[in-house]
Amino acid sequence: MNPSFWRGKRVFVTGHTGFKGSWLCMLLDSFGAQVCGYALPPPTRPSLFDLALIGDLVDSTIGDIRDLGSLTTRMAEAAPDVVLHMAAQSVVLASYEDPVDTYSTNVLGTVHVLEAVRRMHRPCTVINVTTDKCYKNEGWVWGYRESDELGGRDPYSNSKACAELVGLSYGESFFPPHGWSDHRVALASARAGNVIGGGDWTARQLIPEAMSAFAQGRPVVLRHPQAVRPWQHVLDCLAGYLSLAEALSGDPQAFSGAWNFGPSMDGARPVSYIVETLAAHWQVLPAWTQDEVRHAPEESQLKLDVSKAAAGLGWRCRLSLDAALAWVASWYQQHQSGRHARDLCREQIDAYVAIGSA
Repeated sequence: MNPSFWRGKRVFVTGHTGFKGSWLCMLLDSFGAQVCGYALPPPTRPSLFDLALIGDLVDSTIGDIRDLGSLTTRMAEAAPDVVLHMAAQSVVLASYEDPVDTYSTNVLGTVHVLEAVRRMHRPCTVINVTTDKCYKNEGWVWGYRESDELGGRDPYSNSKACAELVGLSYGESFFPPHGWSDHRVALASARAGNVIGGGDWTARQLIPEAMSAFAQGRPVVLRHPQAVRPWQHVLDCLAGYLSLAEALSGDPQAFSGAWNFGPSMDGARPVSYIVETLAAHWQVLPAWTQDEVRHAPEESQLKLDVSKAAAGLGWRCRLSLDAALAWVASWYQQHQSGRHARDLCREQIDAYVAIGSA
């Protein structure tokens, strides 16, 4: 990740009102980028977007990516150099409750973003953000590679596999890498593992539920304590997206296609490990209890192979899992004591950048 690359760049971010989007806006602002955001209102209360006053840092438009006309007009006005498409319905359980909303947002919304890019008729670098859950999960103990089969049993995972296919189709039909000199659009997809960080209040997600429980001195109730996931701090994830955009801008043919972003294999740990490590910062025992309610099924094992990003982009997680968890605990504890959300994020951004330049 090269901060100087972003100085003065016009960047269009979909999903800027969400947890990851808010962190991304602050990161890009610290690099001197001109950010235009397009998204629905903040999905949670409280929200990092509101608490960190993200609207003061970016040119923010509240809109729906399923509204092609509005999205196309706003993107054309922004005339971005880079588009980072992160807007999504991202909660697995919510996808069971409203699959139509999940598919329309994640699939048709992606079509609209790429179509808006196509209609701009201007040079642009595009990162289509999906998820590690887009792979057909075989329960392997080794990590999935970018060449493995797409799939997904639940509506969320399946919709993200569909979004990958949408990107593949647009890439081959309208933005082929070998024809870049004609269309001037560079397109790649980013598949990230589970992201953790301060300022996440997403309903029915692990970190927000754990933080709420520990602040009250009680254990968190877990649906699948032994489920293994590839965990990474939000800044590691976003650094991957930006590193890919930088490389793609320089060489569209070499860096198009799909890229995994996640921890090394020892960063893939069960849910129980995450909450037990976090609980130690609050001295809560026991850290968790088993949920006795029957829930919709979720995959028990998921790991990513990130050797392509390491070799091709020189990217890897700068924070170990335990360090990332310590940053998460510190963020919430300081926020509960009265620290301003933006100040906390800025401090962690500065510390993260300093690690990379050391």
